This record gives sequence, structure tokens and C-alpha cells, in this order.
Amino acid sequence: MHLRTLLPLAVLSCSAAEPIPDRSVIPRARPDAPDGYAPRQVDCPAQKPTIRRADGLSQREADWLAKRRPLTVEPMKEFLKRANIDGFDADEYINRVAPGLADLPNIALAVSGGGYRALMNGAGFIKAADSRTPGSTDKGGIGGLLQAATYLSGLSGGGWLVSSLYGNNFTTVGALQAGHEDSNVWRFDNTIFRGPDLPGIMDTARYWRQVSNQVDSKRQAGFPVSITDYWGRALAYQLIDAPEGGPAYTFSSIADDDDFSAAKAPFPILVADARNPGSRAITLNNTVFEFNPYEMGSWDPTYYGFAPMRYLASNFSAGAVPKDGHCVRGFDALSFIFGTSSSLFNAFLLQNMTEVDGVPDFIVNAVTAILTNLDETSNDIAQFVPNPFYKWSPSTNPTADTLELDLVDGGLDLQNIPFYPLVQRERAVDVVFAVDSSADTTYSWPNGTAMRASYERSFNAIANGTLFPAVPDDVTFVALGLNSRPTFFGCDPANFTAADAQAVPPLIVYLPNAPYTFMSNVTTFDPSYTLPERDAIILNGYNAATQANGTLDDQWPACVACAVLSRSLARTGTPVPDQCRRCFERYCWNGTTVDPAAAGVAPGAGGAEYQPTPKLEGFDSLESGGSRLSVFGRRRDEKAAWALAVGVVAAAVWL
Repeated sequence: MHLRTLLPLAVLSCSAAEPIPDRSVIPRARPDAPDGYAPRQVDCPAQKPTIRRADGLSQREADWLAKRRPLTVEPMKEFLKRANIDGFDADEYINRVAPGLADLPNIALAVSGGGYRALMNGAGFIKAADSRTPGSTDKGGIGGLLQAATYLSGLSGGGWLVSSLYGNNFTTVGALQAGHEDSNVWRFDNTIFRGPDLPGIMDTARYWRQVSNQVDSKRQAGFPVSITDYWGRALAYQLIDAPEGGPAYTFSSIADDDDFSAAKAPFPILVADARNPGSRAITLNNTVFEFNPYEMGSWDPTYYGFAPMRYLASNFSAGAVPKDGHCVRGFDALSFIFGTSSSLFNAFLLQNMTEVDGVPDFIVNAVTAILTNLDETSNDIAQFVPNPFYKWSPSTNPTADTLELDLVDGGLDLQNIPFYPLVQRERAVDVVFAVDSSADTTYSWPNGTAMRASYERSFNAIANGTLFPAVPDDVTFVALGLNSRPTFFGCDPANFTAADAQAVPPLIVYLPNAPYTFMSNVTTFDPSYTLPERDAIILNGYNAATQANGTLDDQWPACVACAVLSRSLARTGTPVPDQCRRCFERYCWNGTTVDPAAAGVAPGAGGAEYQPTPKLEGFDSLESGGSRLSVFGRRRDEKAAWALAVGVVAAAVWL
């Protein structure tokens, strides 16, 4: 395939950074904290906040869903009609199943971790799925999938993407790329170690003094701080388009936004893992926590409870604020929440700060002191103090007797795709579009490790009965090319024998990071990207999401639509259209496996040296004339020793 066959579709329909005049980059998550970044004691509301059992959705989420689900009907019909499934009347079917909502397809999107690579690759998918993107609803596009979705989850780098979208008026990816004058939003050419390059407004020393003052205000208010506070605040200058990176913006304030409260955007969720007291190991048996605009908590049987997001750090005891207790607001700073979900990067922050000229000594010394004492204080992680689950469920809760709850990067248990909130029975998700930007191989490509981790966890008691489709081993994944193209998992609901239809797990549409028009396997710890590089990775993700606007498979939009409909068709006993059957034959994993011995590969080493070439040969997505392959070949040579050192530091900290 050559450039001329792709240009009319993938490039011209998705320009690098087109402006979106009607959705400019303006604040969404409001500066809702009462005292900037510092949490502050406030009067409790008349009905004091409490911890609730995880025996169903919160009333606020249920009320929101009652508004959101009907609003997905028209975008879903439009999307399905554009997909043009042979012999299928989208209007008739959706009109038939919409009134009761139970049979209406319930769509979720999940964006994996993987640093800036995950943010940019995930951004390409979101851009392709967003009907506001020019050209996304043309032939070969999948625009409207975002508008038809109910949930959007992110983890680590994927969490940065989700947080940045909701922190900026649920704007478009194109608008974030375009930015505006005197803005540092998505300026990934300016590393967070040097700070924004805004002449006359900001320099490195002033930037770090602002970060330090913000974190110090939290400490002076009586709350312990960690490297996560510094990391989140520094990253916020790139992700939140507000003065000083929006220190007063909170995650719970998303719930007050007019668009969100009117259910005009999907429900955002971030994921983190709990670290048990006295342990540094993070395994599939560690508790998984979620953050949403209303609550923070876990469905796992260890905690099985949720705390109100707005009142985190109130002095809960046994699920209630005591009669003489007090309430706190402002602890759920947006930057602290997305920093918690990506705390793997704490060691990365320290390593770089000591190597970049211009970072003031006082900030280097402050962060170094924290890491030096981490064995005593555990300040390498995100500290939730006071623990909202103090004295809660003491028979199962490992932190019931401690005043501190420690949370870490949501991908440290290898579940690097945030499926956890989306497989809960209460949410009844039908299909998850999973964007995997994991770095499982030597050259930073995925090999299905995140998928297998979620599948394996489903067999553990801590999964609390949630199900997950079967996933093959890494050798099979690479040998069959499942890590280089879209694959559907869990296609046949008849394989799950549970009587309760909601116990059937969602169908997974797995979309791995792969080179279509760009070598997008940048290292997880690469701290900066030129704007052409940023835009080329986003465009590559767009091409992965659309199969180059149908250039690689002109039936792809119809197959996406078939995946959306699959569980709904099964529930209603509707015959599967012939075109959908052909799609499932093409994209569903059929259970075939590859014997590692026959393949000459040791178990667990699938794709270790895997290094593909771009699917669209001859395409050079950088106007400078050099391909991304050669650019990053040089970068990898220059930074190999450094990247290895950071990896060793991270491993030493977390394992």
C-alpha cells in the first residue's frame, strides 16, 4: 500500500490539528476547591456524607444513566445507518429496543496506560470516534461512536487523556492539538521538567516555584504529601488549560458541569490499585479502586464500598462522619487523581529532575528527600489520609485499622487496560472498545498481557464473580497477529452459561497500538515530543481506529457496528445479519492457540523482539522527510542506558 492510496482518506479527513471553532479549549472541571490545591475543613452538609456498600450503582449514577442512555439513541442510529450493514434496518431495530433501554446496546471505551504514548494513541482513537472531528463521519469513518457511548475509562497515560478531555470542557482532540496563544495545553515539546515555554509569562524557576507552593499549601493544611502531588501538579500544566495548571480543579466538579449533569458526554472513570500495609508487591489479588465524578471506591470484596468523591479526607469512621466530626473538601484535586492513577512515573520524575538544567535546587531536594525516605514513609505512592475506609468492613478490609490508604498506578497489577469498572454486572456493558498502548515487548509494542491479566483475575475470588472473555497466551497473540490488528474477544455469548444475562461479559474489541503510518512505539518514559511527532502518533491512532478510513478493510465500519449490536441481538433473539457473521469470522478470535515449543519460543517470551513495519508502505508522516522509524531508532540508541536505569529504579520502587 502506498501513500497515494491513503491520502484522500486518512490524511485529508483528519488534519493534524484542525481548529474546532464551536468547542474551544475552555475550563470544564471547575475550580471548585475552597482553597486552591490545599484541602480545607468545611461545614458538613445537612445530610452528612457516608460510605455506601457496593451492592449496586450509586443513586447519582443511576439518575445520570436515566438521562444518558436515551441521549445515545440518536447518535447510535446515525452511526449504525452510516455503517450500512447489509439487510439491517438500524432505525427499526433501535426504535424497537430503545424504549425499555435494557436491550439498547451499552457501549464503553477504555484507554490503556503507557505514558504519553498511551495518551496520543488513545487520542487518535477518540478523535476517530468523535462525530465533531471533520471527516470522521465520512465513508470509512467511525465518528459518532463516542457520542453513542455510555462510559469512558482511562488508566495512567490513558487517564491523562480522559482527565484532559473532561478538564477542558469535554473538548475535541483536534482543539487540544490546536491549542491557542499563551497556552501550554498539549505542548508535549515542552517537558514537564522545564515547564511551559511562555515568554514573559513563565520560566522554569517560576514554574517549579508555583508547583512547590501548591504542594506546600497542602502540607501546611495538615495533609501529608508525596511525589504524586508534585508529579500531578507538574503534569497539570500540560493537561489543564487554566492558570497555574488549575490547582483548584477537582474531579468531583465534573459532576457540576452543565454538559455532564445533562448527560451529554460519557461517564468518565479512572483506575488505581491499592497497596496493602507493609507490602510493596502489587498482584492480581490487590484491590482495584475506581474514581468517577461521584465516588471513589472498590467493587472488590475487600472494601466493597464507595466514598463520596467531593468529601474525601473527611474523618470517616466505620462508614460515617462522627457527630463531632468534620468534613473536608478539595482533596480530590483533578491532578492528584490522575497523578494517583499514574504513580509509576514518580521515579521517572525524580530521575529527570536531577538531570535537567534549570530545575531549582529546592524542588530537587524536596522530592529527593521524599524518595530517600520512602522505605519509612511510603511517600513514593499516593497517600489518602485520612483513610475514608477506616473501620469499614474490618473482617475483609486490609486498611481498616490504619489511618492511611495507599494507592498506586493502576497498571502495576498488569491490568493496563481499565476493564475493571466496565465488567461490573451493575453497569451491564455490552461492548468495550479497548485501546492498548502497553509496552510488553522489547520495542514497546503490546502482546496482550493486559488482556490476559484481566482474564486471569476473573478466576480469583477477589473478582467477585465478574467475568471476562477467554484470552490466549502471548506466543499465540503474536504468532496469530492479534497484537497487530483489531480482534474481537468473547463473540459468542452462548459460551457463558450464566442464567443472568447481565453476567455475560462484554464483547471486547481489542485495538492494539501498531504502526499504520508511523512507528508509534515510543518508550513509556520518553519525556517530550515535537508537535509534528505528537500529531503523527495521533494520526496513526486514528488510522488504527478506522483501518485507515477503510483503506485496509472497507467493511470495517460495518464490523464495528456489528460488535456494537452483538449482545443486544443475542438478548432479543434477533437473527445476526449475514454481513455481521462474516465480520465475526474475520475478527473474532476463534480459540486457536500456538504451541510455544512448536513455535520455538519460550512461554512468556512471545514477541520479545517483535518489531513490525508500517502497514502502509512508503508513508512518511513527518514533513521533515525522515520516517518515525529512523527518528526513534536514533532516540532509542541515545537513551537506551537512561531508559534502562529508570526502569530499574521503577522496578526497585514497586516490586
